[in-house]
Amino acid sequence: MSTETTLSTASPDAKEGGFYRSLVIRRQLILAALTLALGLSLCFDLALGPARYGLGQVITALLTPDAVSEPVRVILWEIRMPVALMALVVGASLSIAGAQMQTILSNPLASPFTLGISAGASFGAALALAFGVSLVPAAVDYIIPINAFVMAMLTAGAIHLLSMRRGVTIETIVLLGIAMVFIFNSLMALIQFFASQQAVSAVVFWTMGSLTKATWSKLWIALGVLAVILPLLARHGWALTAMRMGDAKAESLGVNPRALRLEVLVLVSLLAAISVAFVGTIGFIGLVGPHIARMLLGEDQRFFLPGSALCGALILSVGSVLSKIILPGTIIPIGIITSLVGIPFFLFLVLRHKKASW
Repeated sequence: MSTETTLSTASPDAKEGGFYRSLVIRRQLILAALTLALGLSLCFDLALGPARYGLGQVITALLTPDAVSEPVRVILWEIRMPVALMALVVGASLSIAGAQMQTILSNPLASPFTLGISAGASFGAALALAFGVSLVPAAVDYIIPINAFVMAMLTAGAIHLLSMRRGVTIETIVLLGIAMVFIFNSLMALIQFFASQQAVSAVVFWTMGSLTKATWSKLWIALGVLAVILPLLARHGWALTAMRMGDAKAESLGVNPRALRLEVLVLVSLLAAISVAFVGTIGFIGLVGPHIARMLLGEDQRFFLPGSALCGALILSVGSVLSKIILPGTIIPIGIITSLVGIPFFLFLVLRHKKASW
């Protein structure tokens, strides 16, 4: 009798522990599946182009480069590899930035694109492309990415300073970001009005977003920034998870929401600024990627953070593949592909947000 009582008493805890373990295993399997899909997409991205190769040939070139001919090795490793890997790094960076902006602002529509950071970077790049204006005179060789980076960080700083005013709510911060988008879009139109036709073409192409100018040096910079910031965000994983329960609940758990919001805003702005500075404006990755990760993995930052990175990288990698196969022989700017995918999803979120609280 005592044995039966002990078993019946322990069974709820055992069931709860079993459910948690199964949940963790399921999330780990989802992350593994996303990683596998990402590797497959990378291989397809490397295989496609003016000269097409089979997946077997691509895998052979990746594992044993000396086993393939020199032209194949040069095309895959020197020309296509930086572009394909840049898609992964930029996709992961933008998705992480969007995920943490949505977390600290408790708003499903927050992202580097909707908060004006991408628009600010585009304006900085347009100044360099159209008029040769350098915001950092000593860095003329990298005038376009540095201008984009400086303007993106200034935009994030302006949003933060305005958010420090008394009575400003999270909703107001999002509205400030949207206002920034309209301001910079107007300034971009003004630049295009006064610039030469050749400069206008360069500005328009840059704002479409393109991975084709990715190089190993740019890739290492973007990857280095991601490698530094990702552990810093992971360190605040439990605090960011608590932030999803509201500022009051987070404070009761020992979190300083204001300080955490500032630190995360700086980190994700840096991620977004570096990405936009190197590849141009790529919209909606920071909006779509986190929501897919949230639907698959939930809010726990231990899984949500890597899941967001994988989803963003996968979306941009698949977008890179689509940009090569929609019109054979022509590479469509990647920003067009992501916008065509992201706009319907954005409208879905807006309509869904009206019906239910987030």
